[in-house]
Amino acid sequence: QVQLVESGGGLVQPGGSLRLSCAASGRSLYNYVMAWFRQAAGKERVFVAALYWNTGTAYYADSVKGRFTISRDMAKNTVYLQMNSLKPEDTAVYYCASRRGGVITTGSAAYEYWGQGTQVTVSS
Repeated sequence: QVQLVESGGGLVQPGGSLRLSCAASGRSLYNYVMAWFRQAAGKERVFVAALYWNTGTAYYADSVKGRFTISRDMAKNTVYLQMNSLKPEDTAVYYCASRRGGVITTGSAAYEYWGQGTQVTVSS
């Protein structure tokens, strides 16, 4: 089993930046896919970004491409989401998720483990 703990959320003005962290524990992440999803109030949870733990190869939702960067620190067993040029529509609870093996998928049902979420609010 993998335990995921997110941190780094908060309130930021439009155009600002935040970096979210997702610390993983419980087992090796070798062959895992690590992802970020977000859920705005009253809306479905949607895919943001993901990477293959082994290679770092990443994939992004069109809505965040060029503004967000997903990365990992293998020594710390941690995944990051650097968010730049934030917009009010980025406001949501952000969740870290993982799945063992396979390819990156944007469907939340494919992910086995989830963190508790961290709130990101973009407002002036």
